[in-house]
Amino acid sequence: MGMGVSSRRKGKRGRRAAMAEINVTPLVDVMLVLLIIFMVTVTLPAVGVPIELPESRAAPVEEQPDQVTISIDRAGVIYIEETPVREGGLADALAMLNRGGEPPLIVLRGDRSLDYGRVMRVMGELGRAGFTSISLVTDGSVSAP
Repeated sequence: MGMGVSSRRKGKRGRRAAMAEINVTPLVDVMLVLLIIFMVTVTLPAVGVPIELPESRAAPVEEQPDQVTISIDRAGVIYIEETPVREGGLADALAMLNRGGEPPLIVLRGDRSLDYGRVMRVMGELGRAGFTSISLVTDGSVSAP
């Protein structure tokens, strides 16, 4: 009788208890990789020229791979992508952009403190250079004007 009791106890001891802990190391690794990918792809601004954009309720414009961004900062300096254009040299810079064929989409960003005439002069030069597809960029707004 003693042998039967001891064998039962031995059988219970021989079993491995279920593991109650969760290994979170793979989860943390995956989350860190996703965080890095998110930070690199989403938070980078499209253009590095700091501009305070006017607000609008317009629908967002989809980015295209061949688009060219032209920015006008608070001081009125014109940038093509991140390169400043010298005073009076916009026509020459635009001529270098027009490589023949269909002209690229122009995305125009202007600071909210700029004079309306300054932005219109840049748009006039764009039209004169043959760029007819121009998108104006604004910040989103929740209230109607």
